Amino acid sequence: MNFRIISVALILASLSLPPRLHADNKPILAPNADHVRAAKLLALNLPLRHLSRAPLSDAIATNAFSIFLDSLDFEHVYFLQSDIEDLKPAAPQLDDQLRAGDLSFAFRVYDLFKQRVENRVAYVKELLDKGFDVTKDESYNWKRKDAPYAANVEEWDELWRLKIKNEFVAFTVSRKIGGTELEEGSVTNASLAAQLKMSPDERILKNYEQFLTVLQDNDANWVTERFLNAFARAYDPHSDYLSPWGAEDFEIGMKLSLQGIGALLSTDDGAAKVERIIPGGPAERDGRLKAGDKIIAVAQGDAEPVSILHWPLSKAVRLIRGEKGSKVVLTVIPADDASGAALTTIDIVRDEVKLEEQAAKSDMRTVTGEDGVEHKIGIITLPDFYADLRGLGSGRDARSSSKDVKRLLDTLRNDGAEALVLDLRNNGGGSLMDAIQMTGLFFLDGPVVQVRDQRRVQALDDPDPTMEFRGPVAVLVNRLSASASEILAGALQDYSRAIIIGDSKTHGKGTVQTLLPLSSVNTNVGQIKITTASFYRIAGGSTQLRGVEPDIVIPSVLETMDIGEETLPHALPWSQVAPADYSAIGDLPNLRSELIERSRNRLDHSEKFTTYTNLLSEIARRQKAPSITLNLDTRLSLADSERAMRKALDAEPTAESVEYAHPPETNSDPAAQPSPADAQAKDKKRPDFVLDESLQVLCDWLSLEESAHTIGAVQPQS
Repeated sequence: MNFRIISVALILASLSLPPRLHADNKPILAPNADHVRAAKLLALNLPLRHLSRAPLSDAIATNAFSIFLDSLDFEHVYFLQSDIEDLKPAAPQLDDQLRAGDLSFAFRVYDLFKQRVENRVAYVKELLDKGFDVTKDESYNWKRKDAPYAANVEEWDELWRLKIKNEFVAFTVSRKIGGTELEEGSVTNASLAAQLKMSPDERILKNYEQFLTVLQDNDANWVTERFLNAFARAYDPHSDYLSPWGAEDFEIGMKLSLQGIGALLSTDDGAAKVERIIPGGPAERDGRLKAGDKIIAVAQGDAEPVSILHWPLSKAVRLIRGEKGSKVVLTVIPADDASGAALTTIDIVRDEVKLEEQAAKSDMRTVTGEDGVEHKIGIITLPDFYADLRGLGSGRDARSSSKDVKRLLDTLRNDGAEALVLDLRNNGGGSLMDAIQMTGLFFLDGPVVQVRDQRRVQALDDPDPTMEFRGPVAVLVNRLSASASEILAGALQDYSRAIIIGDSKTHGKGTVQTLLPLSSVNTNVGQIKITTASFYRIAGGSTQLRGVEPDIVIPSVLETMDIGEETLPHALPWSQVAPADYSAIGDLPNLRSELIERSRNRLDHSEKFTTYTNLLSEIARRQKAPSITLNLDTRLSLADSERAMRKALDAEPTAESVEYAHPPETNSDPAAQPSPADAQAKDKKRPDFVLDESLQVLCDWLSLEESAHTIGAVQPQS
């Protein structure tokens, strides 16, 4: 468990789980016949179905060994080094055991882990009874993901003394800060306000007692799924084993994320991590919940918050979702928090995500360039590559993002747009064919992307030999731009059809996953979500790991976080194939260096941009610090400065400030109108460095073309 998750200000409600059995009558967990069959089928299918076709080898088994242990003890604080030494000899044999359906190792490890947790919970009680001297200048090395295990009991106890002291200090800090917020009236949940008056000792002990309860109540299904999933993850981080109940929860979770708060979640170090905010959903309209935030407790309206630490993700999703119009209160550790003291609560009214709110939107700006000349520049913001697949399959005129963008381009062009900004920030992808069709709107014909599966490499071409927009194009991206976004941005960059602006790279997910049943006759053995293909740019390089690197880098706060394919364990490597048959078009190759230089000069002379980048640098520095002080006064100062930084960052540019000339029609139902919180969030029209600079870059582009007597449009290919 990450100390930032343990050190949170919340009261843990009792769980609705089966009653614990007496210590001398604990059930002995063991796999059943379906678990055994699932193991055998997984061993058969992984090397057969995975893109790499890597054999189920001793090396894969050793990686699975480490993944399984880390899934239990992420921070290396429960197991002793002697435990690891005892278990390690079995690692190279696990592939053979999997083929034989032998899961005994998983249950042996889990039993040992429960013993270690029981020991540590008892020790936590001792430490809390003794108390801590919070005036001493000590520190805790909180980045323990790759730290060595304790070599002996003495080292183990000292590690835990510092760990629990850190949590005590963090709870004390959050209590003081929470008390201040309560006085200011920002904490409105009654039960949460009551929590802030409870002692840090009570909270810490409840945390660990609940963790132990969860472990003791897990069943053989949970252990089996965790162990088999370790083998899938040893192939790559996007492959998973899904038990029958897990597969059902996976499908439910994907659907319910669009009917609750509108967020895609994953499990990260015991918490529910926000991977992505769904465009048009309640969370996106509210504006406070961000990608990278960790949800560690959930309250229904004014009820008492319930900790979801170490819950299965499916169970956490069920607690977060609920009836449309009901309120859920999330206890969150912000993604940019480094001290562990910046706990916050976010109340969101559940709602459905309406397609219209996810749809592409357009705006027209009249922008004055540095030469004093005004230009009309269109802006299209695309949150997703969406398509009504059922409608398309039935042959009717179904809606899709490429059709919507084409319609918006027609309108902008008729209104006199000379250039275009296509905003793909936070766009996690979607329909591949829609991305190909949309890319083709900006050039005549040719390949868009190459796809490699186990059999071949295939270039996928633009199906429509027309060009809908001929003027200069800037594509905006960030570290959350992934998959289809990377395909479009990469293709337009390779064709020299657009200049790319944003974070130092996009997400870097260049793989395709397929959900397959392990058996066509026995549904009780589950499914696998497995990587079956990978994407390559038309220039030949993969989008895997490297993503798309912008021509002009303007960092966002995402650059301070561990976001991107390269941060995931066992990610597939970057590779390349032969380039497709294509050639660059237009004048951008001759203008690119000048556009980059002009932009750099503008940003270097911007006092606001310098202040902003300095703020990001300080956030990044604190995030990377390996240790944190355990002196209470120093920690309070640190927490205050971090709160000030977050407030300053909220006042700085974001990607949420574009005002649309043609917004969606508002609902006439008063009950469906924005809440005061929604209205307040939308009224915060903040400047946007990336958007503002992209508009100036396009003005430069138009100016340079005019000076070269090539006004306005890219010439058609011959």
